[in-house]
Amino acid sequence: MESKVAKEWMDELARTANAKDFEAHIALISKQVQVFGFPDIEVIRYDDWAAQCKHEFAQGILKSYRYDGVKVLMMMPGKVAFETRETIEATDGTVNVMDVEIVLQREDDGKWRGSAGA
Repeated sequence: MESKVAKEWMDELARTANAKDFEAHIALISKQVQVFGFPDIEVIRYDDWAAQCKHEFAQGILKSYRYDGVKVLMMMPGKVAFETRETIEATDGTVNVMDVEIVLQREDDGKWRGSAGA
């Protein structure tokens, strides 16, 4: 069940990014999101994520976005943590491949949103 939730969320995150559908994409992210692990950046929060996505979508910087594999690390009611491989390709040919840990949380409205990453 948890791996299905994670897979469906990743598929939708990638689909909305590839379609440059900002509203649908950012709706998958918790307002409490905190992302760690980027050089020279202490933490990425919701407003940072939203601004970056809006810029990349509007400027046509993103060519493709995908996830490969899911390994559930922790599950509890309303929360799942997992590892996956994220591949982001830019229109300038730059490809960034990272193994990431993501925490999804079912929020009060019943929707699963990314709340943490590293």
